[in-house]
Amino acid sequence: MSETLAPAIVSRPVQKGDHVFLVDGSSYIFRAYHALPPLTRKSDGLPVGAVAGFCNMLWRLLKDANETGVKPTHLAVIFDHSSTTFRNALYDQYKAQRPEPPEDLRPQFGLIRKAVVAFNVPSIEQEGFEADDLIATYTKQAVAAGADVTIVASDKDLMQLIQPGVLMLDTMKGKTIGRDEVIEKFGVPPEKVVDVQALAGDSVDNVPGVPGIGIKTAAQLIETYGDLETLLARAEEIKQPKRREALIANAELARISMRLVTLDCDVPVNEPIDRLGVRPVVGEQLISFLKAMEFTTLTGRVAAATGVESGAVEANDALIAKGRETAPAAIGPDGAPQPAIEDIGGLTPASLAAARASAVKAIPFSHSGYETITTEDRLWAWVARATELGVVAVDTETTSLDPMQAELVGVSLAIAPNEACYIPLAHRGEGDGLFTEGLIEGQLDIRTALAILKPLLEDRAVLKVAQNLKYDWLMLARYGIDTAPFDDTMLISYVLDAGRGTHGMDPLSEKWLGHKPISFDDVTGKGKARITFDRVPIERASEYAAEDADVTLRLWQVLKPRLAAEGMATVYETLERPMVPVLASMERRGISIDRAILSRLSGEFAQKAGALEAEIQELAGQPFNVGSPKQLGDILFGVMGLPGGTKTATGAWATGASILEDLAEQGHALPQKILDWRQLSKLRSTYTDALPTYLHPETKRVHTSYALAATTTGRLSSSEPNLQNIPVRTEAGRKIRAAFIADPGHKLVSADYSQIELRLLAEIADIPQLKHAFAEGIDIHALTASEMFGVPVEGMPSEVRRRAKAINFGIIYGISAFGLANQLSIAREEAGAYIKRYFERFPGIRDYMEETKRICRDLGYVTTLFGRRCHYPEIASKNASIRAFNERAAINARLQGTAADIIRRAMIRVEPALEAAGLNARMLLQVHDELIFEVPDAEVEPTLALVTRVMENAPSPAVSLSVPLNVDARAADNWDEAH
Repeated sequence: MSETLAPAIVSRPVQKGDHVFLVDGSSYIFRAYHALPPLTRKSDGLPVGAVAGFCNMLWRLLKDANETGVKPTHLAVIFDHSSTTFRNALYDQYKAQRPEPPEDLRPQFGLIRKAVVAFNVPSIEQEGFEADDLIATYTKQAVAAGADVTIVASDKDLMQLIQPGVLMLDTMKGKTIGRDEVIEKFGVPPEKVVDVQALAGDSVDNVPGVPGIGIKTAAQLIETYGDLETLLARAEEIKQPKRREALIANAELARISMRLVTLDCDVPVNEPIDRLGVRPVVGEQLISFLKAMEFTTLTGRVAAATGVESGAVEANDALIAKGRETAPAAIGPDGAPQPAIEDIGGLTPASLAAARASAVKAIPFSHSGYETITTEDRLWAWVARATELGVVAVDTETTSLDPMQAELVGVSLAIAPNEACYIPLAHRGEGDGLFTEGLIEGQLDIRTALAILKPLLEDRAVLKVAQNLKYDWLMLARYGIDTAPFDDTMLISYVLDAGRGTHGMDPLSEKWLGHKPISFDDVTGKGKARITFDRVPIERASEYAAEDADVTLRLWQVLKPRLAAEGMATVYETLERPMVPVLASMERRGISIDRAILSRLSGEFAQKAGALEAEIQELAGQPFNVGSPKQLGDILFGVMGLPGGTKTATGAWATGASILEDLAEQGHALPQKILDWRQLSKLRSTYTDALPTYLHPETKRVHTSYALAATTTGRLSSSEPNLQNIPVRTEAGRKIRAAFIADPGHKLVSADYSQIELRLLAEIADIPQLKHAFAEGIDIHALTASEMFGVPVEGMPSEVRRRAKAINFGIIYGISAFGLANQLSIAREEAGAYIKRYFERFPGIRDYMEETKRICRDLGYVTTLFGRRCHYPEIASKNASIRAFNERAAINARLQGTAADIIRRAMIRVEPALEAAGLNARMLLQVHDELIFEVPDAEVEPTLALVTRVMENAPSPAVSLSVPLNVDARAADNWDEAH
């Protein structure tokens, strides 16, 4: 085999009836780069994702041309050159704002040129001219010779070339662009596109245009006046003053823009069009290149199509030099080295993300490409394909929503749109027995299937994509599989759009893909008729599960580019994605509870609730069902005639907590007793009675579930059971926490950030008095009381400090005079005076609040110190109460969201730090600003020191705080004593 490759030149004059294909190579490079996830060659880590995408696109183009009968007689791939062009001399700001190409794309430019040569296709570029000018020149020459032309591109700048016999082909969308499509896009036919572009300009290429005139207006003007010069000559006739003045003042800019956007059809091309005759693919030559790149699947396809045994072809080291050069040179059509490409079209991350979304949405869903896997051979084939591509969507189907007790029924994979499969593992027929009984024949053995899947799911070179991956991670972890690396579409959506809708797969699919997926209810039924997934017929289950994986992969293709385009990649990579294994591990561990304590508390709460019921009946003057809102409303507002009653839509009296609190503040005893009774009843039903029912049958521990994407601010929430709503300051809440215990030989460690949101208020609002107090370790509540009430810190009465504490914390949450009055049991006027005095003493806090509201109104979101965006789209609502609620939420979000980010950073860092120190502590719970660990007795002291250090230093190096963080960490036999 020869040591170098140069295409065998086929000289064939272009004539009538020929068909010339001109591929916009620069466009292909960028589309290929963003069509696939980052991909590196396994042998040496060389980035090859764009090369792989480019080769697949070019092979598909050649293959489709053969299959459809639209065969080119002449073909070339045309690239931009790295040097400046005549347009830069005309206008020095042309493309001046173009971003630098990504670092991992740079070494692939030269390899892509080599790929074109390996395909035996001319690779054309020319100094001083853009690819579009070369395409325009070859198009003009082909048309003059009577040939048809297909321009393989989607670039709007090339649409001016469309004419009879000349079309564009967007292979990514499978769409042909002709005269009608140009009119649809620009509002004018192809021959007037340059006039419209000259007026509208182009921000990507930095073509100035006429300020204030967009595509739609430009099209209207050209339709009216015919062309740019006529329009400029008659500009004074235009009735709209701003439009008229803009055209007159910027006439020369418009003319310059016209020259910038008009393609040069008369480039003195170095390579004559006659030398672009189609050359046959040389199997050995192409396979040698593909093998050197380690593109196994495409190598096999080329081998099958060319009849060449790929195993008999050695990768040509001299041809590729194994691709290890850091800046490989391009190969020109004559085989000579060319400068590496630098000009990649000026596409911005935002425009690429939008293009990706449009391209993915344009692909219709088809279940015909879905496969049900029932043999080991087919599963091995799918694993091999996914391994080669480097990305696969994964979804598990199970018997319940509890990953700690659910049984695995099947697994689905997707590797491309409409290319997905389902692997049924444990489907059973009607009326059959438990998990190990009654399995439908023809399914793979679950242990065998998971053994085949395990290397793929743990392969660090293959990205696994899932929706709500934590569930799948937990399920697979129970079978000994550590799923990594991964992306989670739910979390990506959450990072991008927290506060702007939900992040479930079905609503995301409808929003971003325009597709309504098969719903879970569609396959399992609803209510009493619902069946578990293992009872769903395999054919129906396969359709549903494969589509889920397909949808997930497409959502990833749409959403992932937005992270970089919108500057949110760091938030996702450092605050969201790393939390999945952290929380999943905590959920697997669970925590022990003392059932005896809970049983005694249930009895105690029941007794107290009974006594309260008796008091309530006596105050009401008649017996009634205390738990009935309707009967309570009739008593309060009908019989007793208390003021402030309002009725709901059903006509019943409203008896919500806020109504009862208002009445209690006015001195009415019955509403307060009702509130006390409700609190006790809720604690009993939610915790003391319910917690024992959550004990896992095998671990004998309680395993809560944490939701990562449930709040706007980034705070975690827990459910089944909810351990974050246990009252912190009440005696009843403390008694419940005492029921959470350490295993024998261990202690529970509670590590709690002290006053973190007040510290962040001092930091973000830049309040000198508060910052000084925290820096010096001064009691912040005593300081506030001293500032407000003129009372010395030394010997301060506890009641005065308590009032300052209520104000300090209340201000963060936008407390009203009424709310503060209720909390301190004082008159509303007095509470209002406190708040007014507070803002007078700390004016920076009021400034912070007003600034936050302004920012949120302008942007629709506020940002934490770590870059998380908390969206409040209704902050501009015309409804005053909705607007006020969103303003309060936005003010608090900057503080609460930053605090949430800090504790996430601590959680991500603390267990690796424990492991590195050789400590065996295990993180069990996260409750707001507190972390709970289970620690061997002998390791308590070093664990306390390490956890405190990690938590207090969690913000750095991402954020440097001038206000120190303080962590209170204690160890005890139960949560209450530790807290």
